[in-house]
Amino acid sequence: MEDIDAIAVLQDPVRRRLYEYVVAQGREVGRNEAAEGAGVARTLAAHHLDRLTEAGLLESGSRRLTGRSGPGAGRPAKVYTRARAEHAVSLPARDYRTAAELLAGAAESAGLDLALHEAARRRGEALRGAGAPCGDLDQAMELLAARGYEPYAVRAEDDADSGAATAVRMRNCPFHAVAEQFPPLVCGMNLALLEGLLGTDGPVRARLDARPGECCVVVEASKNNDN
Repeated sequence: MEDIDAIAVLQDPVRRRLYEYVVAQGREVGRNEAAEGAGVARTLAAHHLDRLTEAGLLESGSRRLTGRSGPGAGRPAKVYTRARAEHAVSLPARDYRTAAELLAGAAESAGLDLALHEAARRRGEALRGAGAPCGDLDQAMELLAARGYEPYAVRAEDDADSGAATAVRMRNCPFHAVAEQFPPLVCGMNLALLEGLLGTDGPVRARLDARPGECCVVVEASKNNDN
């Protein structure tokens, strides 16, 4: 399926809600949970989830959702996660990814890491404008969501039910394709961009802490602002 056809599948509002719900969980999601999350019947959810899978926007598998195995554990249920493939549409056709990869390769070969990171920091500051540094983790979530990072709050394991976030992690890296080829260069650039966007002398700070399948940056409350 062409990228434009895959993206067109999301025009259906129910399908779009189901896709966004599955993506937001960051894990495998069963049909019953997806239906409840999107506020639709299970049979309708199953139809749209399979359509999203056919379009290449989701990947499906099966596992037992009871957490048990052996006799009496029940049949494996169908589960869904976001597909690893990327989809992009540009009319007329453009190839910015190749240009980014060439520029990143040249910058790395020439040892321009520091210059790139400084440019990224200035861009982040320009995006923030004249405003003060980011005020708290909630505001950081808003800023990161607007930039496509898909942030989610992390809470302490011994206080998971409280509303207080201890950090913000991101399920998406907007520079993923290039970061895979040039991780030190691009992850450093990403960190510098977010330092400029969020500020380095306010209540929150960004630092590198790579995790598989997520953005390499984590945002935390600054230690010098802890009570």
